[in-house]
Amino acid sequence: MFGLIKLFWGIRALLYKPFFKKIGALSYIGKPIIILGARNISIGKKVRIFPHVRMECHGSKSSIYIEDEVGIAQNVHITSGAKLRIGRSSTILANVFITNIDHQYSQVDMKVLDQSWNVKETIIGENCFIGIGACIQAGTILGKQCIVGANSVVRGSFPDYCVIVGTPARVVKRYNFETKNWEKI
Repeated sequence: MFGLIKLFWGIRALLYKPFFKKIGALSYIGKPIIILGARNISIGKKVRIFPHVRMECHGSKSSIYIEDEVGIAQNVHITSGAKLRIGRSSTILANVFITNIDHQYSQVDMKVLDQSWNVKETIIGENCFIGIGACIQAGTILGKQCIVGANSVVRGSFPDYCVIVGTPARVVKRYNFETKNWEKI
């Protein structure tokens, strides 16, 4: 039975292929989905994108790279104005927002959405786990194997092998390879 499901996913990926920059074999894209700028979106092999995801690339220099074996749960919103990368084998739970765009708010007589953007590269490292409802803001760099707690608001650079929680998010644990234990920070 599971073989038939994989075959169906493969056929569906072939149907989506002309619309994306790249889509890898055995990737699943659930419907409904909202996509803007699909030609700037690359999806690796065995990626699972569940229903009600929204992905947007704004402008010719924007890109979203989703590496192999990434899982993206329902109601995730990803918006890009430059380079945005989600590393291999990462898991993103429901209701997460990921962006590399900040709206300026410098002119009080103008709507925020009509003002220019500050765009900063955003990278989620390999094998990261992003908890439900988290917000990954512009310029965030997560090292590999990071865990982001539910509803955390994340901005900044974070090293490999750490647990990040809170609003604003901060590192609360980090793996020590010498002692082979997680250590509270």
